Amino acid sequence: METNLSTALIPLEITWGDKRINLDRAAKAIASLPAGTDLAVLPETFSTGFPVGMSREEVAALAEPNDGPTMRFISELAASCNLAIAGSFIAREGESLRNRAFFAEPSGDITFADKRHLFTMAGEHNIFDAGQERLQVRFRGWNIAMAVCYDMRFPVWLRNQRNAYDLLIAVANWPEVRVGAWEALIPARAIENEAYVCAVDCRGTDPKDFVYNGSSQACDFKGKNVGKSDESGIIIATLDKEALTRFRTKFPAWQDADDFRLL
Repeated sequence: METNLSTALIPLEITWGDKRINLDRAAKAIASLPAGTDLAVLPETFSTGFPVGMSREEVAALAEPNDGPTMRFISELAASCNLAIAGSFIAREGESLRNRAFFAEPSGDITFADKRHLFTMAGEHNIFDAGQERLQVRFRGWNIAMAVCYDMRFPVWLRNQRNAYDLLIAVANWPEVRVGAWEALIPARAIENEAYVCAVDCRGTDPKDFVYNGSSQACDFKGKNVGKSDESGIIIATLDKEALTRFRTKFPAWQDADDFRLL
């Protein structure tokens, strides 16, 4: 029997630039999850907020290495709660700054990959260096990939060739003014890739007064929303691996997909 994956989507309220408050909120949310939760998903740049209107020097002051306080905190939280935690943070690698996705397992293993598509309309490309590899990891019998915010607009980057992943995690700081696109892209990526998509936005107001409403979804391979929100706004979804396998066998559109490679 294939294993289901109990997933919690946490549309965290972010206080921009205040790591202490944001880490505390994340810890309380994750500690409140039902026993047996396998995976908790936090928004993009969950500990700081997306650096809207900030200079490179200001962003650099928020950046940390992979083994810095934020990721040590996440690793300890994953171990103590016996679940995986996914999200992104502002990372520093030498002189380079990155919007870095992470998948932290309770074993202590952490997989990283950097946001591929930088949001030029907000000047993100002037601050961060783009990633070249998609995050891919296997956890509790599931093949999992990750996208960061603007990446969701680019289906070629996320194309699920030969069922390389069963679940796509998308983390975002997607403002309310454009949230209709986000809400349409989530089921679209699920349908075209015959995979589950768990997508998490944040809540709050950034320094430019853009509002984020926490719009988040867990969609199955048909684009159906399968999550249920609790009193706190956390969305709980049980992802059914057997149902996914049956559908891919019954309706194997993936076999007719175009093969390609990125240059």
